[in-house]
Amino acid sequence: MTMTPEQIVAANKASIETLVGLTNKAVAGVEQLIELNLAATKAAMEDTHSHTNAALSAKDSQELLALQASIFQPFAEKVANYNRHLYDIASGTSSDFSHMVESKIAEAQENFHSLFDNMAKNAPAGSETAVSAFKTAIASGNQALEQVQKAVKQASELAENNFKTMANTAMTAAQHASPAPAAKTSRKRTS
Repeated sequence: MTMTPEQIVAANKASIETLVGLTNKAVAGVEQLIELNLAATKAAMEDTHSHTNAALSAKDSQELLALQASIFQPFAEKVANYNRHLYDIASGTSSDFSHMVESKIAEAQENFHSLFDNMAKNAPAGSETAVSAFKTAIASGNQALEQVQKAVKQASELAENNFKTMANTAMTAAQHASPAPAAKTSRKRTS
């Protein structure tokens, strides 16, 4: 029932490896987030420069209004793409964490079951009822844990589907609401 020094060292090594693995995944997620934000910042600066130059070179207020109208759809698309990439980074990192945690939980359950089976084999005579009740409690706990994991997975999938639907709806609405085609026609008429 007591752990040997070798088992303690092995358990500590495994814990450290898990911590290092989770830390590496977190750092990778932060790196991706930094790259995304740098790219978005560069693009925003370029767009601002381009739009400012275009606004300053507008010949009249009608051309300036048409320019403003033509900016809406690309901006909405860029925001939706940024949010999609942000979501992909977050869900990828979360998925990596979840898989690692699930594997560690499964490993811990397996170790616990082996320890319990070993203890049950060496239990004193007459303790069969207590061992059986404890096995039933363990089985019930495992079933409850599996149900929670399934519910969390379903909720995550639902949230992902809702996010994708919302992003697609926003993109469609931005495309339909954009007055850019009218601005193009008014340019053709004034030319």
